[in-house]
Amino acid sequence: MAQQNEYVAAIDLGTTKIVTLIGKKNSNKKLQIVAHSKTSSTGIKRGIVLNIEETVAAIQQTVEDVQLKSGIIFSNIFVGIAGQHIRSVRNRNVISLNADQDIITIDNVNDLIEDTYKIPVEVGEEILHVLPQSFIVDNEGGIKNPVGMAGKRLEANFHIVIGQTASAKNISKCANRVDLVVNDLILEPLASAEAVLTDDEKEAGVVLVDVGGGTTDIAIFFDGIVRHTAVIPFGGNVITNDIKEGCSILLRQAEQLKVQFGSALGDIAPEDKIVTIPGISGREPKEISFKSLAYIIQSRMEEIISYIVFEVENSGYADKLSAGIVLTGGGSLLRHLSQLVKFKTGFDVRIGYPNEHLAADSSDEINSPAYSTGIGLVIKGFEYIESYNRLHKEAVESETDSENTTDDKQKSKEIKKNNLLELFKRKFTEIFEENDSEM
Repeated sequence: MAQQNEYVAAIDLGTTKIVTLIGKKNSNKKLQIVAHSKTSSTGIKRGIVLNIEETVAAIQQTVEDVQLKSGIIFSNIFVGIAGQHIRSVRNRNVISLNADQDIITIDNVNDLIEDTYKIPVEVGEEILHVLPQSFIVDNEGGIKNPVGMAGKRLEANFHIVIGQTASAKNISKCANRVDLVVNDLILEPLASAEAVLTDDEKEAGVVLVDVGGGTTDIAIFFDGIVRHTAVIPFGGNVITNDIKEGCSILLRQAEQLKVQFGSALGDIAPEDKIVTIPGISGREPKEISFKSLAYIIQSRMEEIISYIVFEVENSGYADKLSAGIVLTGGGSLLRHLSQLVKFKTGFDVRIGYPNEHLAADSSDEINSPAYSTGIGLVIKGFEYIESYNRLHKEAVESETDSENTTDDKQKSKEIKKNNLLELFKRKFTEIFEENDSEM
C-alpha cells in the first residue's frame, strides 16, 4: 500500500490539451511519471474555463485513464493557473518583533508573508502567490534569509501574483465535480520554470517563455529569485488561425500544416516546395508554398516576441539576463523559433526540456517541452508536501517541548505552532469551500 505522500497528482488545464499526471520520487530523488493522460481541451480559452461541462468531462476522462494505468486512486491534486486575468504587483510589508524577542525566527518570516496575503486587491481578485524578493532587518537591506539574525523590525519586498477569484473558483469547481480536491493553484510559468530551468540559469538571470496554445507565459529570474511574471494572451492558436484565414483552409488543416511544414523564418524557407491541401467537400485542392506559410507564421511570432521584449524591459532586469531566454511549451517546438527569438531579442536562446528532473528511464513522449508545465506542477506538489511535513514535525516537537515549561511558556509555544501551520492551512485544505457541488 503506497504511503499518502509517496505520489503527487497534477492537472495541466491548457487551451489545446488537458493533461493529468501522477509521479513519485525514485531512490535517486529523480521524478518518475508513473502514468499520464491527455485529451483535447474544448472548454478552456486562454487559460480561462469558459465551459464547465466540457472541462469536467475532459478532466474526468484523463483522471480515470491515469488511475486505470497506475492502479492508484487519488483525490488531491495540484493545478496550474494562467490566463490574461493574471497580473503582478510589487509590495513592501513590515512587522515588529515582540518586546521580549530580539532574534528573527521562521515564525516571524511566515507571519510577514501571511500578513502580505491580506493586502487589499481589486474587487473580484485574490492573491495567488506572495514571493519574497529580499528582506530588510532594522533598515539593513539586501538580505536573502533573515532567520537567526538579531533585530527588532523585519521588512521584505514582495512580488505578488494576483488572479480573478471567479477563474480560480471555476477551476476548483471543475475538480470538485470529479471528486477531487485542489491542494494548490500554481502559476503555470512558475511550474514550467521548475521543470526546465537550472539553478545556474536562475542565478545568472534568465527569461522563461512558455509558448502554449492560448497564452505565452513569462517568468524572469535573477539571483535565484523570481523577479517578474506575466501572461501574454497569445499563443500557438493565433498562428493556426492566421494560417486558416490566410490560406482559406480548415482549422485542423492549418494546425497540421503548422506542425508538419511550418517554420518561423520565411527567408530560409524553400521557394520551390509546396504542399497540396484537399479541397473542402470536393472542391479544387489548394497549393500552399512553404515560404508563404513561413511568412504567415513569422509575422505573428514577431508580434508575440514584441510582447516578450516589452515584459523583459518592464521587469527592470533586461541588462541582467546572462543566461538569456529558455523557450518551452508545445509552441516552442516550432521550427526555427529559437533562431527568430535570438535574432529579434539579441539574447542567447535554448529550448527547455524537463529531462534534468526526470528519471533516466522516462519516455521520450513525456520528456517534451509540451509537458513542462505538468511535470513542474508535480515537482511543486512534492515541494509543498515536504514543506508541510517539515513544519508539522517542528510544530509537534514544539508541543512536546512545551510540556516541561510553565503554563505561560506553553501557551506561547502553542501560539507559535498555530501561526506556523496557518501559512499552510490554505494549501492543504479545500481552497474554496463550496456549499454546492454543482453550477
